[in-house]
Amino acid sequence: MPETSEPGSAVEPLGVELLPTGHPGVDAGLARLEALDGVPAEAHVAVYEDVHQRLADTLAALDQE
Repeated sequence: MPETSEPGSAVEPLGVELLPTGHPGVDAGLARLEALDGVPAEAHVAVYEDVHQRLADTLAALDQE
């Protein structure tokens, strides 16, 4: 397996298939994760934080229904 921690090294896509949940808010958050496939781990934090916030907002909205 090639070393991926060195600058300039190729990053292989994970190939994880994200299945729709049927809930628009959750599906939108999961769609953001697809953008990470093949991107170095250092770039993931901002997207993870955004997805986390989206999912937390979705759960909070469910509590208000």
